[in-house]
Amino acid sequence: MAKWSLDKAHSELEFRVKHMMISNVKGLFEDFDVEVTGNPDDISSLHVDVSIGVDSITTKNEQRDQHLRSEDFFHGEKHPKITFKSTHIATAGKDKFHITGDLTIKGITKSIVVDAENGGTAQDPWGNKKIGFTVSGKLKREDFGLTWNTALETGGVMVSSEVKFEGDIQFALS
Repeated sequence: MAKWSLDKAHSELEFRVKHMMISNVKGLFEDFDVEVTGNPDDISSLHVDVSIGVDSITTKNEQRDQHLRSEDFFHGEKHPKITFKSTHIATAGKDKFHITGDLTIKGITKSIVVDAENGGTAQDPWGNKKIGFTVSGKLKREDFGLTWNTALETGGVMVSSEVKFEGDIQFALS
């Protein structure tokens, strides 16, 4: 069985949400860990655990980031981590699969499905075997207690319900 080591220098976890119903605001989490166990040649044998530091959220606007860390959103002081634990992985086409798992945000756990694509394997110039994945999905933020919002005079709301996320994740295999 291969040992998977997250290559944080070549991995990102981003999200985007519609702001004022007219444009997307993007952000990312700078502190996260992904642990994978199992045989990379047998997708169904894999188990994925993700841990994300709420305080590492950044949207390139410190005032907004502080609001996101507050009780109005993630309540990072009380709930410092977002976690995901896979419960099932199924093939969804060549190099594509669905990861079903339990996502916990703000103390609320719900099952979600994450789409994943295996980008392949390569050997770096130092002889290390690398494997890369792109993951994506969406969720309804209110399902996880992220309910803050403001109605707009022109109709609609300040922050959309749907949050889309994407990650580009690279591992070293040994």
